[in-house]
Amino acid sequence: MKSAVRLPDVGRFRPLTALALALTLVAGGFAAWAGQDWYRAAHDDRAAYAAERDAALSAGEQAVQNLNTLDHRELKRGLDLWASSTTGELHEQLAAGRDEFATQVKEARTVSTARVLSGAVTELDDRAGRARVLVALRVTVEAADGAKTDKDSRMLGELTRTDGRWKLSALGQAPVGGTSTG
Repeated sequence: MKSAVRLPDVGRFRPLTALALALTLVAGGFAAWAGQDWYRAAHDDRAAYAAERDAALSAGEQAVQNLNTLDHRELKRGLDLWASSTTGELHEQLAAGRDEFATQVKEARTVSTARVLSGAVTELDDRAGRARVLVALRVTVEAADGAKTDKDSRMLGELTRTDGRWKLSALGQAPVGGTSTG
């Protein structure tokens, strides 16, 4: 007897081939959609603007905190931090009054520590490298006799981007409360 050779049933493999082809097309379509979505997000100006806003806010909050923190025992370090946090006219003012201020702080023997409570960017011109921030903070001042006082304040800061870093170029108290004329 001769053994019969059976050939595979070609009709049985066609649905599996069609299913594999369909799954490949769906996966390819999903990959194309996801890639296009990723590309759009990576090249979206809004995302870059938001990242720059976040960088300005972070730098602004840190700089305002730096300029409201000073320990008479580590005066040089603190004043150096002030200098590295500022630029422009504010930097020049601090540099010009540094020695006189250092003498006053040494004599008073105070320690001031600031903590940022909240902050917001109120203006941002990322092309010009200018921003404004509003920062609420609590400053604790410890006198030479150990007495501590807390003061909450709101500061308005102007930032300038210098060598790729945001630095304070102006700082002042923000008005508290509304004004009414009656």
